[in-house]
Amino acid sequence: MTAPPARTATTEVVAPSVAADTPRVLHLGFEDPLMPGAGGGSVRTHQINRRLVAAGFSVTVLTTTYPGAQERVQDGVRYVPLGFGQGRNRLTRLLGYIARLPFEARRRGRDADLVVEDFFAPFSTMAAPLWTGRPTIGMVQWLHAADKARQYRVPVHWLERFGVRCHSRMIAVSQGTADKLSRLNPAARVDVIGNGIDHEALDGELTLGRDVLFVGRLELHPKGLDLLLTAWATAAPQLGARLVLAGTGPDRERIEQLIASLGVEDSVELVGWVSGQAKRDLVRSARLVVVPSRHETFGLVAVEALAGGTPVVIFDIPSLREVVPAGCGWKVEPFSTDALAAELVRRYSAESELLAAGVQGRSFARQFDWDAQAERQAAVYRSAVSAETGAPGPSHVPHSSRL
Repeated sequence: MTAPPARTATTEVVAPSVAADTPRVLHLGFEDPLMPGAGGGSVRTHQINRRLVAAGFSVTVLTTTYPGAQERVQDGVRYVPLGFGQGRNRLTRLLGYIARLPFEARRRGRDADLVVEDFFAPFSTMAAPLWTGRPTIGMVQWLHAADKARQYRVPVHWLERFGVRCHSRMIAVSQGTADKLSRLNPAARVDVIGNGIDHEALDGELTLGRDVLFVGRLELHPKGLDLLLTAWATAAPQLGARLVLAGTGPDRERIEQLIASLGVEDSVELVGWVSGQAKRDLVRSARLVVVPSRHETFGLVAVEALAGGTPVVIFDIPSLREVVPAGCGWKVEPFSTDALAAELVRRYSAESELLAAGVQGRSFARQFDWDAQAERQAAVYRSAVSAETGAPGPSHVPHSSRL
């Protein structure tokens, strides 16, 4: 299954003709990939869906609105923003999406063969199978309501638990996430289909850069930036290097305050959001990429770094350890800033080890192919529709993201 080359987004909104036998998917996708600061989940949504369209599916994605959002067709995928207005307040937009989603999903899903519910913060799932009226699959790229419950002191983890138990079939992006889902709902079928990378990420010569790099949403606690900056304050005087933080997010001001309080302003640079070729160039020019997250469902940044030939340092947590095997990077004791600082100092000057890890990491990353992942997702979708209609479906649906 090969998708057509990526095209520039268009504002065309006239519904294309759809053949009677075309599988129709309504994707409750939450984030639009064109929304400023959108996360890796929206990238996966689009990369998979545009390949499904190329393979004969019809796909409509319902997303939150944002300033400048409009209904459009991009690479054959229809995007429909939901909300009340296009305000800049993220919480207001989220509440508008939550309020309108059940009504719009029922209205637009009348002719759908399948509804796909993306899990999203802060409570993961809205228990979509209870109200869509159509066969529904959970697409699980986010499953961290317990952390949000601790952070905000609101029991959203109970909503997550209830919602997961409403699903009979889900797709997880890692085995660690699948295991957690199975503990919450032992009766559900959970397929594991990982994320992918662009083929361009594997291009270019392997080099030994100078900077230590973080790429991701600027969220202090979930992404572990407080841990990274604390470790950096210890390691920086011994390295004489820069820590580059690439991304945007709600905690930028707090991160800047922490940088100042730690006295590392001269060795930390915030460069804003990067994507596409600029992101690939930044990753390749780094000596190390650090993914200090307290939790992840997959760890796409880590795989992208390995594809670029840049070794990765992570905390040894589920899901992340799946995508940074031995020889491609290094794991440290979870959430220990002393261990992280010591590992950065130890690895930064070990040039032969860094180069060897770069070679092995790129080789490992080649298996994360969007075309292959989309084929697996298409098989799951067809199987789910067949189970509902009683029509013959695929005799086997792959359960692994690594074939």
